[in-house]
Amino acid sequence: VQLQASGGGLVQAGGSLRLSCAKSGRTFSTLTVAWFRQVAGKERDFIGAIMWSTSTTYYADSVKGRFTVTRDNPGNTVYLIMDNLKPEDTAVYYCAAGSFIGERYSPQLYPYWGQGTQVTVSS
Repeated sequence: VQLQASGGGLVQAGGSLRLSCAKSGRTFSTLTVAWFRQVAGKERDFIGAIMWSTSTTYYADSVKGRFTVTRDNPGNTVYLIMDNLKPEDTAVYYCAAGSFIGERYSPQLYPYWGQGTQVTVSS
């Protein structure tokens, strides 16, 4: 599985941004694609994920109601739609993939990663 993340940039607080994660390679029934973010010097944090076969999603409490993970179907792109952005959302955002049944929040469990894309929210 190969992943290519894109769509980061600079946005004002309260604005919106959409990140894309293009997937290529294998697709299997238990595939989950997730988004993480990382601030320099801190751990990589789970944001949300989507189960490929069912489009079931789950989110970190910190972004519920503001961020949405969705995918094009048919297609091979997963999106992270971020609304009402706050300065504390500033980070490098990564997409990742793994084969799971159920929710998985730890980045160590995801073997496939895209490159990061920077999101900066100005106040």
